[in-house]
Amino acid sequence: MPKWYQLFPRSPWLSLYAWIVFCVLPFFFLFRSTGWEEIVLGLSLLGLFFLLYRFSFFLKGSLFYIAVLLEMGIAVAMTVLFGYVYLSIFLAFFIGFIENKTRFFVLYGIHVLTVTLSVVFGFFTQFELFISHLPFLIVTLIGIVLLPFATFNKVRQDYLTGELEHAHEQIAHMSVMEERQRIARDLHDTLGQKLSLIGLKSELASKLMDKDPARAKLELKEVHQTARLALKEVRELVSTIRTVHFEDEVDAASQLLEAADIQFIREGGRMHENLPLLIESILSMALKESVTNVVKHSQASYCRLNVNSSPQLTVLQIEDDGVGSELSHFIEGNGLAGMRERIEFVNGSLTIEQHHGTRLTIAVPHVAPKRKE
Repeated sequence: MPKWYQLFPRSPWLSLYAWIVFCVLPFFFLFRSTGWEEIVLGLSLLGLFFLLYRFSFFLKGSLFYIAVLLEMGIAVAMTVLFGYVYLSIFLAFFIGFIENKTRFFVLYGIHVLTVTLSVVFGFFTQFELFISHLPFLIVTLIGIVLLPFATFNKVRQDYLTGELEHAHEQIAHMSVMEERQRIARDLHDTLGQKLSLIGLKSELASKLMDKDPARAKLELKEVHQTARLALKEVRELVSTIRTVHFEDEVDAASQLLEAADIQFIREGGRMHENLPLLIESILSMALKESVTNVVKHSQASYCRLNVNSSPQLTVLQIEDDGVGSELSHFIEGNGLAGMRERIEFVNGSLTIEQHHGTRLTIAVPHVAPKRKE
């Protein structure tokens, strides 16, 4: 949804310059008139249209329908009186943002009908003017037919993508909470009894220190053994805490791409079995960030993952056939800058290529990074 201060809408069809042209062109059509009354009327209608257009994004109920119908009436008046039909493009874009299907199809039908009738009427009243820009009229009529559906589908896709990301965030949060509860239960079961035993035996040893030193010494020895056993069990517990494994992240990426209707292709082998845990964690996070960007920005039909892992080096390639030419707009955003920093921390490299899509190549050596004190 556009912001209140945003005059020009965002559309995959038209650039900002095209919207500016649609706003400037009315003055050419208006000042063709010889009478100042017509010029004042045209400027007033134009100003009222843009005022209603901006408020229409925030109105609800009957006020919403009144504003949209007034905009359609102004667009018809501008077409009939001055031959300027291009305000209908703004309305076509706006109708695509209507989420309710009933509202969408009702206003869509009314808009197409009114624009068509006003253009036909204009040919009878101002034939020479309308025939002079006939190709643009044809493009406009095609636009008002197709643009609302393109915008409607784009808004729907953005909504579903947002819901999908939110669901994944909720699942990740629930997984973290479940893991915390498991660790808490294991710590309670592992340490609770032994810490209680250590407390009791320590108290007993302090009481026997003067009366029976030999017995006190025996109790302290058992305290020592119990403490060593508790430490061993804690180490075993820590070693079983779940970590982010690469193959688990591959499964999650496959599910995310499938939900976004993007084909997932796995090539190459598997990760080297002796891969350091730090390296595996960084590669897993890099894969997650890359697949997220593919889903959100690429508009791709497939995503290919190629894994080449040897005892000395692991190379990942994540490739898609999406809108690679637009990558430069977010190359240092959307987590890619953080991904680059993590990879460089372990002496790795990240390269990005654009050719009929986007290819990320991540190369990480299996050595610990040398850091200065």
